[in-house]
Amino acid sequence: MKVLITGGAGFIGANLARALIGQDQISEVAIIDDLSFGFRSNLDGLEVTFVEGSILDEDLLKSTMGGVSVVVHLAARSSVPRSIGDPLAAHRDNTTGTALVLEAARSQGDVQVIVASSSSVYGANESLPKHEGLATQPVSPYAATKLASESYTLAWGHSYSMPVLALRFFNVFGPLQPPLHTYAAVIPAFLSAAMQNQALPVHGDGTQCRDFTYVDTVVSVIADAIHRRVSHLEPLNLAFGKKITLLEVISELEVILDRNLSIDYQPPRVGDVARSQADSSALRRLFPDVVPSDFVDGLRSTTEWFQESRPWLTSET
Repeated sequence: MKVLITGGAGFIGANLARALIGQDQISEVAIIDDLSFGFRSNLDGLEVTFVEGSILDEDLLKSTMGGVSVVVHLAARSSVPRSIGDPLAAHRDNTTGTALVLEAARSQGDVQVIVASSSSVYGANESLPKHEGLATQPVSPYAATKLASESYTLAWGHSYSMPVLALRFFNVFGPLQPPLHTYAAVIPAFLSAAMQNQALPVHGDGTQCRDFTYVDTVVSVIADAIHRRVSHLEPLNLAFGKKITLLEVISELEVILDRNLSIDYQPPRVGDVARSQADSSALRRLFPDVVPSDFVDGLRSTTEWFQESRPWLTSET
């Protein structure tokens, strides 16, 4: 089967492409990415069909869909601060972009569509752990676009009997995740600072918690969904319920790097969520064979990649 990954030159997409190439049933991995956030170098050495362009280009998107059996839709403007700075761009890229991907897939016939949503949709709802039946309360334009994107995905599944899967990612981390300075996710931001002997930026007091998910676990779930053609007409958390504070992340990094790290405490950011932890019951029912990677092992592998690749020297602001 041919698999198309939108945003496939990004962090998660490139890791997924690596995992899918050469697997049984996978005849071709195609990628469409406009390289606004991804890097062509992430795909170096991979036998993929690469199309440089935007999912907002309807003609290009439809032509890229030819012969596709599965679409994994990862293309997005994926940053809360960036969405606050330009909410209409976030809406265009994330919400309109998802609708265009769904329509292009529908025009091809029986195409499975797997869409990346986000735990940010829970927003101001403080209940823990977060289960899929909780009321969603987005507190940022980014979160609102992700809620709209997953709603479109499930609506297309109901309306057109399309096989769809909307996965709510929780703080995915791992190799190839760039430290994009102002908009960096927390672990690459910490590692970038640590490698340059700078204080680690913490917005708030560091007691805020996250359900960090190593990228290999995310890739395993998506690959399993492709091979078994899993479809689910409700959103699905993709995390395994491990609650870790930012200060605990820093403590683990101190052990891995074998040195003390200083912290630069900064004011909390608008749109950030204080506490996040997934209820993984539904995920475990649908994907009983997926075993999550250990957080510390994943953090160690990510640190080794940072030390070898030095991504803070090439990432753009």
